[in-house]
Parts: sequence; structure tokens; C-alpha cells
Amino acid sequence: MIPRLRPNGSIPLPAAGFFQRLIEAGFDGDLESGAASRTVFSTDNSIYQIEPTGILFPRGVEDLQIAAAMLSEPAFREITVAPRGGGTGTNGQSLTSGIVVDCSRHMNSILEIDPIRRIARVQAGVVKDQLNQALKRYGLFFAPELSTSNRATIGGMVSTDACGQGSCLYGKTSNHVLGLRIVLADGSDWWSRPLDEAALEEIVAREDRVGEIHRTVDRIAREKRDRIAEIFPKLNRYMTGYDLAHIRRSDGRFDLNAILCGSEGTLAMIAEAELNLLPIPAHAALINIRYGDFNTALEDARTLVALNVASVETVDEKVLGLARGDIVWTGIARFFPDDGGRTTNGINIAEVLADDEAELERKLAGVTAALATGANARHLGYTIARDHADVEAIWSMRKRAVGLLGNVDGPVRPVAFVEDTAVPPDNLAAYIREFRALLDGAGLSYGMFGHVDAGVLHVRPALDLTRNDHVRLVREISDAVVALTRRYGGVLWGEHGKGVRSEYVPEFFGDLYPSLQEIKRAFDPENRLNPGKIATPSGQALLKIDDVPLRGDTDRIIGNEIRSAFDNAAYCNGNGACFDFDETSPMCPSYKATRDRRFSPKGRAALMREWLRLLAEKGIDPRQEAKRLRRSGPLASFARRAFNSLNPQNRDDFSHEVRVSMDTCLACKACAGQCPVKVSVPAFRSKFLELYHGRYLRPLKDQLVAAIETTLPLVHRIRPAYNLVVGTRAGRMMMRVAGLTSLPRLPVISLAKEAARLGVPLATLPQIEALSPRERQQSVIFVADAFTAYFDPEVALAAIGLARKMGLSPFLAASHVNGKALHVHGYLGRFEAAAGRTAHYLQRLDDTGVALVGLDPSMTLAFRSEYKGMLKATILLPQEWLVANLGRLAASPSAIKGRSFRLMAHCTERTNAPASIAQWKRVFGSLGIDLQAAETGCCGMAGTFGHEARNRPISERLYAMSWKQEVDAAGDTDSLMATGYSCRSQVKEIDNKRLPHPFQVIDKIISENPDIPQADVA
Repeated sequence: MIPRLRPNGSIPLPAAGFFQRLIEAGFDGDLESGAASRTVFSTDNSIYQIEPTGILFPRGVEDLQIAAAMLSEPAFREITVAPRGGGTGTNGQSLTSGIVVDCSRHMNSILEIDPIRRIARVQAGVVKDQLNQALKRYGLFFAPELSTSNRATIGGMVSTDACGQGSCLYGKTSNHVLGLRIVLADGSDWWSRPLDEAALEEIVAREDRVGEIHRTVDRIAREKRDRIAEIFPKLNRYMTGYDLAHIRRSDGRFDLNAILCGSEGTLAMIAEAELNLLPIPAHAALINIRYGDFNTALEDARTLVALNVASVETVDEKVLGLARGDIVWTGIARFFPDDGGRTTNGINIAEVLADDEAELERKLAGVTAALATGANARHLGYTIARDHADVEAIWSMRKRAVGLLGNVDGPVRPVAFVEDTAVPPDNLAAYIREFRALLDGAGLSYGMFGHVDAGVLHVRPALDLTRNDHVRLVREISDAVVALTRRYGGVLWGEHGKGVRSEYVPEFFGDLYPSLQEIKRAFDPENRLNPGKIATPSGQALLKIDDVPLRGDTDRIIGNEIRSAFDNAAYCNGNGACFDFDETSPMCPSYKATRDRRFSPKGRAALMREWLRLLAEKGIDPRQEAKRLRRSGPLASFARRAFNSLNPQNRDDFSHEVRVSMDTCLACKACAGQCPVKVSVPAFRSKFLELYHGRYLRPLKDQLVAAIETTLPLVHRIRPAYNLVVGTRAGRMMMRVAGLTSLPRLPVISLAKEAARLGVPLATLPQIEALSPRERQQSVIFVADAFTAYFDPEVALAAIGLARKMGLSPFLAASHVNGKALHVHGYLGRFEAAAGRTAHYLQRLDDTGVALVGLDPSMTLAFRSEYKGMLKATILLPQEWLVANLGRLAASPSAIKGRSFRLMAHCTERTNAPASIAQWKRVFGSLGIDLQAAETGCCGMAGTFGHEARNRPISERLYAMSWKQEVDAAGDTDSLMATGYSCRSQVKEIDNKRLPHPFQVIDKIISENPDIPQADVA
């Protein structure tokens, strides 16, 4: 039995009093100071870890003003604050031991779009892709491109002056900021916009903080003009933050935003932004060029830039290899073919933009002609992507490159600390050769990619920061890279901000650094806003890269064996892909429904990692504890678990905070499929729940859900009584007391009886082995899960009918326990026993060579994940089986005439079997049907999740986000299908509509193929 775990430390009293004072002053947002929230906000996408005192989630600019005003009170003079956007910073920009201010939860509204003036006004917490999604209808977009665009907030982009691919064409965030609404340290609310001389003169005459700021910045710009011109590099990626070189715009106006953009929350809190918008390019194409070595790709990139392409991105063999194993590869593999045994060790992606198709083709012809001539023909080959979906898919691969570098085995993993250097593009190839020599000399592996047109290199050396010798390398490599970068005329921070790397600011800014200190003092004289970053008032120190706590300090306590045993929880690198704002994306529905970062894969991984650390400090090996639990059984520990559950001394057990986070997980496995690092929350969640409930009692609903597969046969015998319970108000109230709700009724039809009537036998080993080789080839065994078999038997009957029309002999697998519900709820001992029996049965059937086909995607894919190591056989998904038998399908023209067909795939299917949609399209395409795949997120049911009373509000919220619109839009001539049983159950529960499984639709439209001999029914 695991012990009670208490998190380290407590909230300092001034902070606790500060929260109370905020409430008294009318703060309307959320205030969090619990151990779970502080743990989640202690990391970002960097190597550092600093636990904050608490987190504020303001609802508007008034809350920011209240917070700033309260900070000015004498009792709270020691408190510091740091704004936080998407939390994806790679250099600890938003990490603080003070209070985090996070605008992403509530301040995420698009306030105004003016398509005529091409201006948008947004709150700081709006996500970039969210804004562009809203702008698309006007043919406009917010230009600066980021790899984290689906979770990066506008406030965060402004704070780091973010940019990425295409910056030579579109510039950085600061190039598109028209105005910023900021809250200063004294609570002043100010709109910063470019000023002409008259307006500037009026403002500098003010006697308040605003006047002081403008006087200071204007004086420095005038007095230091020549020195600024000498020190600031003439780069596309000039120094971000306190940008003295651009205080005066090209039109002569004074622009304070040049100082604010990239200031990382050290000068003010950003409330709103007014942004310049651009027309969406009418036509785009990508030329994907393959090379035998990375250096050739780099050198060739300069030629491509000279051809006036819109952008050039270069990727090395390490990143390319990792991409091949990622979910996105299925959709883009054809653009990166094998070259007859020659290995691709680098690629260039050249973007071409045009206003019309003719212009696009002319530009493409010019580039490809250059690639085919003389010294330029050093590549292995190239492909061209013209279709918008293909272009987006390739860019998606490139965007995932940073996260993919973390998807390696073992404790030595690529980490960010020198990952965004920028040098003049003409120097880049030589610079990278020396950079690689530096890393090779240290014996390190690494991945490289970059914006070659802008001279920016992304590189992450692989280190294990639990090792002291690798910790020392952070300093050694950083110092060496700084020297190398300066020698080549570049900067250390070309894209990702300064953060903890601010110790190098005086070295790069030289004798202008005191001017930065003056600006900091004018904005924040008491050094309360994100102190230690970029600049500090005189006499106060900047952060140093080896003085800030590292994640590795925690990981060292846990140990590598425990880290590797918990499904990448401890290896989450914080890239934040799980914060995807898009409601039609399957990634982490619980985060989308709650906007609570604790309820995301990153949040849960952080909590699991802290939980493992607390166990390790008490000398507990969770693996051994799990073994002891399984040996003793639940009855032996019942009394102790009951005592622990009732004992008030256990209320502050950190395990409770972890469990609250795990409770909202839908176990949909989108994280396991879509996270670049493959953090699998359902896998480590089940291990946690097993140990948690070894100390505390389980709720009754867990026991009911765990037993459902074994009790369904009995329940079906008393079907009228069961339906009376779930179909009446009194019965539903009784089930809600037990923790369950929205339970489906059992149909009159019985799969077992109907199969017997149709002469479909159960697949017993002797019967299958008795078949001849030819008969086995013409047979199929349908592995019907308990939920489909008992609650939706018509799907299995449709599969049987379809198989016979295809000339095959259908069999039904014997009743078995899949065990997914057991696994989800942490009954791992019982799961292993049940799965072992089922795996033995299925493996013996598979050994006969007869195809085994599952009906429900989630239950079928459990055989590939939860059964890993127990089952070698592959239980096919329906579409996988049909694709292998396309020649047996023939549609009746009258059955499809005038109808449209649309598929809503299960989340687990979309994310863990990425070829699924394409396979379904092939199947329907062979029938002459242009199948459309609906872009939807999670339906909210997710197995048993939506049947648990505590989860029902989240479940219905998720359904309303994307599924309801699709269901409501379906007309009489639309065949809307859903592959998942739980999805169909959710639609029936909420909208009282029955969606068919694709098997049912295909069975109706297919005719018997006279060219295929009909097999004898076994």
C-alpha cells in the first residue's frame, strides 16, 4: 500500500493574503494555489523547473488592473508576477517562483474584425490558429507562422516577438502589431500605438508612469542612435525585446511597441492587441527536394532562396526519420519516396505562392528548371504538392519537428537550450558545419532543421540531465555556441526569446545594456514583472543558465527505471501539442472542455512525474507495490482502505490531486497517437488508479463498469427488468446514485439467436482447423465485442450478411472478455488474467490463417495496445479487411443514386490507426462513392466515460462542440455513419437519432458479385 504523500512546502503567507485581498478588491477570475496547479505550471517546453506560488486566470483587463494595484500595496511588495501564454516557451520565459498570470483560460475572445481596414482586435489569450480560423471567411490571415500555432496565444507571440517559417516574406509578430493594450506595474491601463511628434510631445509631458516611460525611451533612441545602428545586427531575426533599432518607424513615428514586443512580460501585462492582417495567398505549392546529405541540402537552400521562393525549410535525417514513425507520415509519404536504395539524409521544402494558377505554374517551372541544371542538380529527386490539404499536411510534419525530437527511447533525449540561433544566411552553411563539429566533438547526437532563408538553425543536443556530466555540458555548449554565433555575426535567440538565457544579454548588447536597464526601471522600478529576464534595474542580477533548477533534478530522484516504466509521463517535454484549441481535432477532449491545463496530457504527465518523485523520496517502488496488491487481493485490505478513505488526515494526500486530474481523462488515446513524444495518459493512468485504489476505496460505479463484460450475458436474460431500470425515471435515479447515467437499453434482437438462425457457427478451434486451406481463405471470423454484440447486434448481423455477399463464410468468435473497461479503471490484475485467456483463444484462431475482424475500433485497437506482449495476432479493423477484399465488392447503382455518404470516425481510430480514413475512402471509392470524412473532435462518450454521472456535463459539452452540428446538418439523402459504438450511443442519447455503422450501409448498397463463387456456409 502506497503511503500518504505530501507535496513539498506550502504557500508563503504573503501570497495567501494576496489572493484574499484580490477577492476583496473584486477580482473576477480564477485563483489557484493547489499543489496540482503549481506543479503543472512549474514547467514549460524548456529544461527548467520552477514552482510558482499560485496562478491567476483573469477574465478581463479590469482583473489585470486589480492584480497590479494590489501588488503595489505595502504588504505585497515582495511578490513578483510573470505572464504566461500557451506555456510552450523553450527557455523558461514564463517560469517564476512568484505568481503566474495566465490569460488563456478566459481572456480568449476575438473582439473585433474589420475586413475593410484589415485589422483585428483580440484579447491576449486568443490562439493564433483560432484567429486565423475566424479570419478565413474574409480571405485574411494573421501572418507570422509558428510550429505551435494551434496553441500559441497572441499575448505569448507578442511577448517573444514570435515568428517562424516564412519570416523573410512576412516578418515577425512585431511587424504586424498596430497597437497593444497594456497594464503597467502601477495598474495604469494604456493603449500603445505609433505616435507622431505632436502626440509624442503631449505624452512625454505627462507626470505619470506613462510619461516617464515615453521620455526614457525617446531619449535613449535619440542619444544612442549611432551606437544602436552599430550594435544591432542587420538580420531578418534581429534582437527581439527592447528593440532599440525600431523605436522609430520608417515613417518617422515613435513606436513603443518595438520595446514591448519580445519583452517577455518584463515591462507590462498585455491585455489586448490590435493586429494587421494580410490576404490569404490565392495559390500555394511546395517543392519537396531530397538529398543524400544534410550539408548539400543546406548549400542548395541558398540557391533556392535566390530563386525568390516564398520560404525554404531544411530538415535533417534525424528529424526525417522520426517523422516517418509519426501519425502525419501516412498522409505525406508519397511526397518523400525511396530513391532506389539511396538514403535521404536531408530535405528542403521550398514554398511557392501566386495570385493565380498560371503564375504558380510559371514559378514552379522556373524553380524546377534550375534544380535540373548544372551544379544545382545535386539532389536525389523532388516532388511537388499542389493540393491545399497536401501542403497543410507537409507543413504539419515540419511543425511537429520540435516535438518529434523528443520521441526517442531512453533517458538521453534532445533538449532545448541553444535551439534558435540566427546568423546571416550567407554564413549559415559554414556556421552549421562548425556547430556540428562542436556537438560531434562532445560526442552528442542531435537533430537539426531550420528556416534557411532567414539563417535560423534549430538544433537540440541529446542529453540526460540527471547526469552531472551532461548538466555541465549545458554551460560548456552554451558558451561555445554564443562565441561561435557572435563570430559569424549572429544572435543566440533568433526566434524563441531569451528567458533564462538572459545572462548573455549584456554580452550581445554591450554598452547599450545600461539603456535596457533604464527602460526596465521606467516600466517596472521595483523589478516585480518577471524579474531576472532580459534586463534588471541597476545592481540586480540576471538569471544564469546553471543557477535555475532543472527538470533533471526531479528526474534524478525518480530514477531511469521508474521513468521508463510509466509510459513517457516523465519524458513529456512540454511542447504542448495537447493544448490544440481546435474543437474538431481529437487531441485531448478533456482539456478542450475545461480549459484547465491540469486536465491535459501535459498536465497529467507533470502530476504523474511529481507523484513518482514523492514516492521515490519515501523509498517506494510503485512496480513492486502493484505486485503486492495483486497478490493480496482487495478483500484483505478492505478495512485499511476504508479507514484511509474516512481518515481526515488523508485529505491533503497529493494522490487525491492526481486522481482528480485522471478522473476527467476519457481514455481516448488521442495523446498516445498524436503527442509527438507519445505520452500515453490512459496507460499510466491505469497504473496510477491501481495503486491509488490500493490505498483508498473505489466508488460503486467502478465495480459495476469493471464487471460489465462478464455480467452482460446474465443481464440480457433479464432484459425487460434491465430496460425498466434504465428506461424509467426511478430507475435512472437509482443508477445515478450508483454513479451511472445515460445507460442504453438492450434490444429485443439477440445476436446469438440470430446467428444460430442464420447458420453462422461460433469459431471453435477444432471447427476452424477442420477447414481445408481453400476454405480458410474463404472464411472470416468476426470478433464481436460485448457492447456491440449485446447493445448493437445489427452491426454484427450486417457484417455477416456482407461477408456472404462477398462470397465468404462468416464465423463469430466465442464470447470473450476484451478487458478494456478493466484496464481503463485500473483493475490491471484482473485485466491481465482476462486478457491472457482471450489472447490465447484469438492467437490459436489466428494461427489457422483465417482473418479475424473486429467490429468496434476502440475495442479492436485494444488488442494492439493493451494486449501488447500478450497477442501476436492482428485483429483487423473493418476497413483493413475490406481493403484487402475490394475485388469482392460491387455496389447496386440504384442504392447509391442521389445519396451522399459521410463518415464520423472514432477518435481512437483516427489517432492510433492513421491510415483508417484513407482506407474507408478506398472501400467506398471501389463502390463508386465519394466518401466524405467529417472533421470532428470527440463525441464525449468514449466508452464508459459518458455513462458516469460525474462526467456527463463534460460529455455533453464535447458533443456540442463538433458532433451536434454534423448530426443536425444531415438530411434525408445523407448517409451519416459512425464507426464507434460509444459514438452511436451518444448520438442516440442526445439527439435520439440512430447512426449506422459502415458495415450496415455497405451491406445495404452492395449486391452479390456474380463473378465470385459463393462459399458454402460452414
